[in-house]
Amino acid sequence: MLNQKTMALMLAGAVAFAPLSLSAEELRQLHVTGEASMDVAPDQAVITLGVREQAEEAGAAMEQVSVRMNEVMTSLGNSGIAGEDMQTQHVSMHPVWSQVRRDEQDERSITGFEASNMLTVTLHDIDGIGGVLDDVLRAGANEFRGLSFSYSERDTAQDLLRTQAVENAFHKARQLAEASGMALGPVREIRDGGSAGGAPMMAMEMARSSDMPISAGTVSLEHNVSVTFDIMEPSGPN
Repeated sequence: MLNQKTMALMLAGAVAFAPLSLSAEELRQLHVTGEASMDVAPDQAVITLGVREQAEEAGAAMEQVSVRMNEVMTSLGNSGIAGEDMQTQHVSMHPVWSQVRRDEQDERSITGFEASNMLTVTLHDIDGIGGVLDDVLRAGANEFRGLSFSYSERDTAQDLLRTQAVENAFHKARQLAEASGMALGPVREIRDGGSAGGAPMMAMEMARSSDMPISAGTVSLEHNVSVTFDIMEPSGPN
């Protein structure tokens, strides 16, 4: 009669060897990436602008910035920009250093202070961007960090692209399986690769112009998924 130790070793061996045949089957798998993309017309824009001023005293520099930024925000409000579409990005203050030659040595000294206030503005009327930029320039904005376009229904578009990406993965898998003389089995794993795309940020020249011309172009949206299928020998005729 087998003792308990021998039985335990036999069971351990059975458990250890059982996955070997399973792993051999798992090797017969097909991994594909499904992709989908679309170009859409942007319906909103984001501008980062601000005011930067220098003065001998820190308080004076910040006061000048505050006055001009209030005028800029008033101008934006008069252009129909809602308060929730304006957000302060950052406020900064730092000394202005200069080098002075004394006793044949260069010395650094503070000659003033520079203050700035940056604002992010979301515009829902793309056709009016040029006029808005012209107005804020007149109101005192003297710092621009860029202009980017986006699509407000991006989530809905990405849902559609995700479905199309999965369909594309199935199409590729069926084609590859057929070309290799194999039959496509069930899906073992799906990984959502996520979305990508969007209009690049555009640099803006600091120039006073009447209704600065702006071209929105299109926004490119993309989505991809990774799908793993089983593949098997095709079943013969009955």
